[in-house]
This record gives sequence, structure tokens and C-alpha cells, in this order.
Amino acid sequence: MQIEVWSDFVCPFCYIGKRRLENALSSFPHRDQVEVIFKSFELDPNAKEADGESMAELLSAKYNVSLEQAKGMCENMRQQAAGEDLTYDFDKMIPTNSFDAHRLVHYTTENEKMNEMSERLFYAFFTESKNIGDHETLASLGEELGFDGEDIKRMLSTEEYTKEVRNDESMGSQLGIQGVPFFVFDGKYAVSGAQPSEMFEQALVKAWGDGQTLEVVGEDTNSCTTDSCDL
Repeated sequence: MQIEVWSDFVCPFCYIGKRRLENALSSFPHRDQVEVIFKSFELDPNAKEADGESMAELLSAKYNVSLEQAKGMCENMRQQAAGEDLTYDFDKMIPTNSFDAHRLVHYTTENEKMNEMSERLFYAFFTESKNIGDHETLASLGEELGFDGEDIKRMLSTEEYTKEVRNDESMGSQLGIQGVPFFVFDGKYAVSGAQPSEMFEQALVKAWGDGQTLEVVGEDTNSCTTDSCDL
């Protein structure tokens, strides 16, 4: 079985959804026959590079709410993440453009380290407060997984893997994906949003069967779109 996951590394629900899928897979009897493939999705393709703005300040401006309300949104999300044993540090988090992070994941795919690189980027952004839009930072993260940091910086200075990112986004658009995370199980069954692990367990069982048409569940809940995030 192949599971395709559209997500963005700056999407708080995407890391939570990733962990819930992994929890469901841990008890799935055919887990050794499941391949998880991460697909690129940019919540904000026009996002600025890090400029010192805090996550609460960004949310306050984006949703036209007070700074205190934005901090409350962050706290709610922090608690949800903690429920999956994830640590989100919104006070130090560095909002930035994620396009080059997506290119880095495609770069590592040829060495079959897509999953490891994706996990490392999520952890770097949400827990370690690293600037995942910075080329030096991305090179350093790649080096941790055994890649040549100088080659990563060279790659990021070119247009390499731009086509791969755009192809993922185009495929997502054709499927009607408007929010992430979005999980497609063998092209038969889809889960939209960071749904409870039980729903992923049901999707695994159903997709392992003989279903032929793509059915979507959980639409518009526990997900982020280009316009809003259900915080």
C-alpha cells in the first residue's frame, strides 16, 4: 500500500497528523508493506523570509484578532500537540517561507530519506525554533542525515527540484486538495485533516480491501488552508 501525504512544514496540524498516522500504522498488521510518500503543499507560497515577526504577531495580523487572542490560539494548538507527545514552542517559532524546505525533501528522496528529512524539518521548525527557510540551516539539517552540506547549498542556489515541488502541488490541486494535511491511501480512500488515530486505522483497513473509488472523510476539520488554520 502507498500512502501519499500532502503537507507543509509550517502547518501545525500537519505534524500532528503525521504522528497520528504513524500511531495507526504501528498496530496495522501489514505495516511492513506500507510506503509513506510526502507531497509538497505550500500554505502561503508568498510567505516572507523570516523577518523577526513572532507566530502570534503573524496570526494576529492574518486573522485580525488581538495579540492576546492569537496567543490563545497558539496555546490551544500547543496543547493538542502535547497530546501526541510533540513540543511546540510558539514563543520562539520562526515563521518563514517553506519552499526551499520542500525542495530539500525532494533532494533527499533519491537516497530514500524523505521520511527522515520530513520529520527532521517538522521538529526543527516546531520544537527547535530553527529557521527552515535559511539555506545554512537546511544544509546543516541535511548533514545530520549524512548529506553533503555544501552540495545542498549549491542545489538551493539553483532551480533544482522546483519542478518536483510544483508537480506535487499541481497533483494536489487536481485532487481538489484545499487544506493540509491530506492523506491518500492507495488512491482509494482519503483522510483530510489531522483526524484521530482511530480514523487512520479505519482508513488503513478500508484501503487494504478492494475499494476502487476515492472517498474523502474528515474534510475541513483539523487542517490548515491557504486562507485559514482551524486553531
